[in-house]
Amino acid sequence: MNDTICAISTAIGIGAISIVRVSGSKSINIVNKIFDRDLNNKKSHTINYGHIIENNEIVDEVMITIMKAPKTFTREDIVEINCHGSIVNTNKILELLLNNGARLAEPGEFTKRAFLNGRIDLIEAESVMDMINSKTENARKLAINGIDGKISNLIKKIINRLIKVNANIEVNIDYPEYEDIEIITKKEIEELSKYINKELSKLLNESENGKIIKEGINTLILGKPNVGKSSILNKLLNEEKAIVTDIAGTTRDIIEGQIRVNGILLNIIDTAGIRKTNDKVEKIGVEKSLKLIESADLIILVFNNNELLTDEDLELLNKTKDKKRIIVVNKMDLKNKIDFKKFGCEKIVKISALHEIDELKNEISDIFKLNELNNKDFTYLSNSRQISLIKKAINVSKNLEQALKKEVPIDILEIDIKEICEILNEIIGESYDEKLIDTLFSNFCLGK
Repeated sequence: MNDTICAISTAIGIGAISIVRVSGSKSINIVNKIFDRDLNNKKSHTINYGHIIENNEIVDEVMITIMKAPKTFTREDIVEINCHGSIVNTNKILELLLNNGARLAEPGEFTKRAFLNGRIDLIEAESVMDMINSKTENARKLAINGIDGKISNLIKKIINRLIKVNANIEVNIDYPEYEDIEIITKKEIEELSKYINKELSKLLNESENGKIIKEGINTLILGKPNVGKSSILNKLLNEEKAIVTDIAGTTRDIIEGQIRVNGILLNIIDTAGIRKTNDKVEKIGVEKSLKLIESADLIILVFNNNELLTDEDLELLNKTKDKKRIIVVNKMDLKNKIDFKKFGCEKIVKISALHEIDELKNEISDIFKLNELNNKDFTYLSNSRQISLIKKAINVSKNLEQALKKEVPIDILEIDIKEICEILNEIIGESYDEKLIDTLFSNFCLGK
């Protein structure tokens, strides 16, 4: 962290402007070597016009922004060179910086320095990348709440209460002779335990909303051959993504597409028709389709109104019974042969993929309560690291609850309270494993 790093912060390609970012104690000095005006005495947070030069020849006409520590993203001196957006031109300026003492930044290193220098916490850092990768308006709102610290503040509020109780327990144990200190009783720890369980469970329950907003709903279209799965995919996407014929087994591999329903991304996968087959290629496709059932957030299980239910149909109903699913009976424009009673009391969406299928979209919206989701404040945990740690903290809080019932001494209860606190500190990055941090930021793009 003592060296000075640089990278191209804008997307590589032809554009009006590119930005080359430099961060570190020698930023101004290094840029000064390739700029035709003296930057040393320029005020912080100013933009300066001039030219990048090499051997007294002009390389480009630029605007240079100077931001001096500590009021910067990394809390180090930062210089941003706004140049013309040619690939060759941008790379040339980067080359000059490298030749004059800067080092090429690693992926995400600017944000990593912001985290390590205390400018942002780990949730805020992860939200920066979520903002860059956001594909919907709702995903953008979720990310900005993370960047603004709203999610971190929820965690910190719980941590502060844990710290206060834990500190009083330690004082009670170490200085029992003090009469003017608050005595922590098991009743107060019971109240703390209820508070922790309530807040952590709320965070965990609502984390599903965060995952849906950020990643979308992984939707699997499943059924026997020739029930109209590909037609449904094409209708949902409003394009001829999949080949549609009346020949069973036309789709032999998965076909993917994305749409937005009420501001939420639907990642749709059309699968090979599920049937027993001797065709080697089709058999591989069927096996891949069945494997996808476990990871799907939603299964659209399609049946043909013009056919009787078979053993294969009943097997699919059984395989997906524990998953969130929508039963769709397609080809309602044809003569009815299917026995609807065999679906029990489960709701059935009846459609013809030759026509509009708005009822299917409405059912997806209702199942995930997407209308309600749009009216909430988007303050959710949204990645597997955060969610797994919350689950871990809930498990420890349950241990605390059981220990209270068993009349365990207060000094032993303190161990569980400390552990919950440590786990929550890991979520916001107050404590962390260096290898985890390196891995996390390596997934960021260069220049961020």
